[in-house]
Amino acid sequence: MSAMPQKSMQIELQAKFFDFAVLELVLNHRESFQPLWTIDSWAKFMIWMALNCGLSGERESLEIFAESLGSPLTSRMRRCFFERTVDEIEVKIMADPAENYVLIMPINADSPLSFDKANHALKQVKLLDRIVNDRSSWQVLDSAIGIPWES
Repeated sequence: MSAMPQKSMQIELQAKFFDFAVLELVLNHRESFQPLWTIDSWAKFMIWMALNCGLSGERESLEIFAESLGSPLTSRMRRCFFERTVDEIEVKIMADPAENYVLIMPINADSPLSFDKANHALKQVKLLDRIVNDRSSWQVLDSAIGIPWES
């Protein structure tokens, strides 16, 4: 193997390892920052990460940390932070409080999604008290269900 393809492969493996490590960090710690499903929990998580990287908790230091991560990485981490999968009923929940709706989608296209199934998934991830429970405000969007946040 020549030096160029080997170096390229090493860089690719480092990138994959970094991506894996960051996502595992998010997955393993996202439940620690209360209240769940809030922008406050996300902010606390980001502050915790910055502090663990040796930065101070001062605003300027936190802004430098956020800028250094960059938008693509921050977006991917945030998506992971606010996304859950309920394997037993094959449902994925995307519940970023910065969005207008909580989205519930089937993992398996052959498994139809119903309001009852969506409600069960929301209960599993402790999200029922943060969404509008009046099902008349829930929207069916292709194969997904969109549920507004409680104001």
